[in-house]
Amino acid sequence: MKSEEALSKLLPAYEGYYTVKKEDVTTPFAAEAEFRCHTENYLLVKAAKIADIDSNEFIYFSTQQCLDSFLLGELSSLAWKAGLDKVKPYNGHRNSDVTLIVLADAFSGELKKTARKLHMSKNYKFGLYGWSNFKLCALDLSTGNVVNNFQGRDIKKLFNKTGLLSCK
Repeated sequence: MKSEEALSKLLPAYEGYYTVKKEDVTTPFAAEAEFRCHTENYLLVKAAKIADIDSNEFIYFSTQQCLDSFLLGELSSLAWKAGLDKVKPYNGHRNSDVTLIVLADAFSGELKKTARKLHMSKNYKFGLYGWSNFKLCALDLSTGNVVNNFQGRDIKKLFNKTGLLSCK
């Protein structure tokens, strides 16, 4: 299975809750997905509002023929920058996570160590205006190897559910 086929198999899993774009996306990426959730808490009546809570997630999908450590670092920094440009922190902002999913036909080099070291996070006004974390998960379609950072470990389960790990 090639990376473009895998992407077309993975995107329907996100279309239920996310706004998925395949056109007019940030330059090196094949697709983007965006999730926005706004919650309000009241005390008895709507006039007695306790809190506004916003939670966002911005996902960037990349398809590559061969993924190495340098390219993974470049894609990660581009996704992080593009995701942070969309964040508008205020006192009701909880979190805005940025996720990078890379589907590669093959890996080259030692990616596991590089992926585990990729840790990016940002607090807004010491956490009072929320925070942002970076999640990363990359899949080698030829061998079924998955590399991820600590925050991106839950994406591996989605690869199993969509059948990407069973197809080699």
